[in-house]
Amino acid sequence: MRLVTYSSGGVPLLGALDAGGAVRDLSGAGLPLSMLGLIAAGAPALEAARAAFATAPVVAGARLLAPIPRPEKNIFCVGKNYHEHAKEFAGSGFDASTKDVVPEYPVVFTKPPTTVIATGEAIPGHLDPTQSVDYEGELAVVIGKPGRGILAADAMAHVFGYTIVNDVTARTLQHRHRQWVLGKGIDGFCPMGPAIVTADAVPDPRALVITTWVNGERRQHAPVADLIFDIRTLIEAISAGITLEPGDIIATGTPAGVGIGFSPPRFLKAGDVVRIEVPGIGVLENPVA
Repeated sequence: MRLVTYSSGGVPLLGALDAGGAVRDLSGAGLPLSMLGLIAAGAPALEAARAAFATAPVVAGARLLAPIPRPEKNIFCVGKNYHEHAKEFAGSGFDASTKDVVPEYPVVFTKPPTTVIATGEAIPGHLDPTQSVDYEGELAVVIGKPGRGILAADAMAHVFGYTIVNDVTARTLQHRHRQWVLGKGIDGFCPMGPAIVTADAVPDPRALVITTWVNGERRQHAPVADLIFDIRTLIEAISAGITLEPGDIIATGTPAGVGIGFSPPRFLKAGDVVRIEVPGIGVLENPVA
């Protein structure tokens, strides 16, 4: 099931995408009105959403919002989590965080809720004074069942579903400040969507494939199986001392092919269009302003 948050008359509502990509309204089915509410309500609410979907009306003119338009906490993000990307980042001259090419442990940072925008919305590249805006297509995990000290063996039972994010980055700021929050936390620098596909529809997330295009040119293409630290490991590492709660989001890292991997770097500019696809979830596409 592909769950969405959509806007009709300016009001965010809960819906789901049918096989043809049309939005079906779930807001009148006695369900929680928001995605966060649905996730927090647990398995019974999700089963009710599935039952309601069969007869839910199609919404004409629905505008997709980010599936979780305003996360309650910062988004957990993982850096250098594909081998080839770790190598290209180390060789780019923009990594001031460590001398290790491939990290020994997950490199975790966060992006604030104000970074989140929907598919179709413009990435505000003009907010980066250094003009070094880069893209990072990523699979993101949405937590359903809360927990702290979650073991890797139990981790997948805590996953509600999966979505796509673009971990947009101001590379010069990332390097200048020797940490990643300021370069990656700029308002609007986390496009998310178009939907959350529920975990039951993805029996093996390692089989998912991420592809990123810039202006129609394919830049990134890799299976999630290439992660250095897999989803189970990331959930265990983050939850060791931090409680993961329903609706928390973990962006798992980006494959090789980002702008800084080219010589010279190929940064985004106004008018560019970034398109990220994960079959089964959909397409996240954003112009750059």
